[in-house]
Amino acid sequence: MNALILAADSALRTLWAEPRASRPTPTATAPEAMLSEPDRREAAALMRVNHVGEVCAQALYTGQALACKSSTLRAQLAEASREETDHLAWTQQRLNELKDRPSLLNPLWYAGAFAIGYAAGKLGGDRVSLGFVVETERQVEAHLQSHMDRLPAADAASRAIVTQMKTDEISHAQMAQKAGAVELPAPVKALMKAAAKVMTTVAHRV
Repeated sequence: MNALILAADSALRTLWAEPRASRPTPTATAPEAMLSEPDRREAAALMRVNHVGEVCAQALYTGQALACKSSTLRAQLAEASREETDHLAWTQQRLNELKDRPSLLNPLWYAGAFAIGYAAGKLGGDRVSLGFVVETERQVEAHLQSHMDRLPAADAASRAIVTQMKTDEISHAQMAQKAGAVELPAPVKALMKAAAKVMTTVAHRV
């Protein structure tokens, strides 16, 4: 019952509370430049997608923690989730600065990611759950790198945030590998990529 209450609390805080970071927002070394309106819209759309990714990360880790059997693994997932909370706060802050909004479909994205995380932990066990962490973080790392290529050159603030996020995602994948993650089958990886493509395409606009 306590675990269910904590999971519900995590969902409410992620979707409706103002996220609070435990680390300062990454800042650019270069001075902030004025963005043109098309550049502002594109930067905001990309940061909205990144914000959705962090909503999903919270849901995924919460679902996995609820299902996992190892208290050690549960603690590792909680630590990773705290870093993802930083990302959630940073992307929300940047969206505010860009005078834009998060995705209107965040409750849907959260529900889907939570279901995947819980199913991975319940049906496959801790090592399979860790495999989902590794593959998810690998895909997120690649996705963030693509955003570095697409963000307007003048948007140094967003670039600084995405760079730190990418570093943290690599660390999370390494943590899961060291904890005993199994390699997921190729069809599962392909399905995860397809689901992520749908999410990022829709969230770019909605």
